[in-house]
Amino acid sequence: MQMMANIYLKIIDFVQLENWSVQGLLDSKFNYSNKYEQARIGDFLIRSRNMVNIEDDEEYNRVTVKIKNNGVILRDTEKGVNIGTKKQYRASAGQFIISKIDARNGAFGIVPNELHNAIVTNDFPLFDVNTKKINPLFLLLITTTKVFIKFAQSCSSGTTNRQRMDIDLFLNQKIPLPKLPEQETIVSNYYSKIREAEELEKQANDLEGEIEKFLYTELGLEKEHKRLVVHKGLQFISFEIVAEWGLDKLLSKSNKKSTNLRITTIEESPELVIDLFRGKSPRYKDGTSSFILNQKCNRWNEIDMSFVKTVDDDWLKSIDHRFLTKEGDVLINSTGEGTIGRASYLKKENEGLLYDSHLLLLRINNQIINPELFVEIFNSGYGQNQVNDIKSAQATKQTELGVSNLMKIYFPLPDSLEQQKMIIELIKQFRLSKNEKMNNSFNLRIQAEQEFEQTIFAS
Repeated sequence: MQMMANIYLKIIDFVQLENWSVQGLLDSKFNYSNKYEQARIGDFLIRSRNMVNIEDDEEYNRVTVKIKNNGVILRDTEKGVNIGTKKQYRASAGQFIISKIDARNGAFGIVPNELHNAIVTNDFPLFDVNTKKINPLFLLLITTTKVFIKFAQSCSSGTTNRQRMDIDLFLNQKIPLPKLPEQETIVSNYYSKIREAEELEKQANDLEGEIEKFLYTELGLEKEHKRLVVHKGLQFISFEIVAEWGLDKLLSKSNKKSTNLRITTIEESPELVIDLFRGKSPRYKDGTSSFILNQKCNRWNEIDMSFVKTVDDDWLKSIDHRFLTKEGDVLINSTGEGTIGRASYLKKENEGLLYDSHLLLLRINNQIINPELFVEIFNSGYGQNQVNDIKSAQATKQTELGVSNLMKIYFPLPDSLEQQKMIIELIKQFRLSKNEKMNNSFNLRIQAEQEFEQTIFAS
């Protein structure tokens, strides 16, 4: 009988009966620490309704609130004539802002100075904060905890993609309220770790730039890739680079020279490649144990298996095994806006895979060229600018890399395999240091969140 009561009958203390929302009452158990008094959010947030009439000839900044405490940012700047909702609200720096639609995903924020006087619709309610009672950043940290986001989900209603938070339920919710000096300490401890994490991320990103700088230096390349410009009048081309006729082709090669190495292409040096395949058009089938790679799987020198799609078992078995991936192969995306040109070196764990027709597989002769070095060159600005030149070619309107275009990509080639290996080993050291910094940054962010939650919630 007791079990039946637990399933069908829920008891709420009268002191907790702040509204008649069953879901809100049942889902608003926060388990806050009892060392702090609690206060209604509405006791220190005052709704701001500084209405503005949109004028057709004026320009307005519009804002949006990113989810998971990722900031309040400029959405766009628009002329009033193009703005449909003619009555909106003026934001002020320091105000607390909510996206009613995305509150269930943690879309809370504080209006930054650069968005002072921006406008928002009624879907982005604004609040003045009583800073004598609460530090706005302390409030922001509480509202973006996983527990509070669960509460925001419980008091959001509407269709699946347009659920809006009930602002009255939000304002009636209680949160722990330490004294202001302790709030300052809690906020300071949190953001000191976040700033340290951001500095590590910056150092990691700088290291990625150092990797390319090192690669360019070793290969004798110019850092800035010059876009192909055809000038009028007489121009001279060195005879040694004349491999095919065509002004654009001749000028293009002269634009990609190395100061200390010969440059070549697969087309010019076919001995560099053992095989070059375009992937297969898949025969998809749900619920099988067989799968195929697509361009989403091929990241920047990394294979992400979470995007694979299942195919017919018998169809996969019928594919010539020569097409399947081997360790040392290079996989390149040949199509896709934002994905074209990404290349990955395939490791031992990537063997025996099939790839669809939006991918190219390059099986390099590793007795002449190190495939890992080829991937580094191809993924660098030097290689990607050539991919972009192909993609944006006005004369041919080509929108894919393709086998023939891949064969025309230039790259410098150190003659010595030892030198190639040395370049790769140093790049790996750079990248190991970068990954360590990124991991440390991630761990610091997790630590900051955990320490804040341990302070606010009961253990």
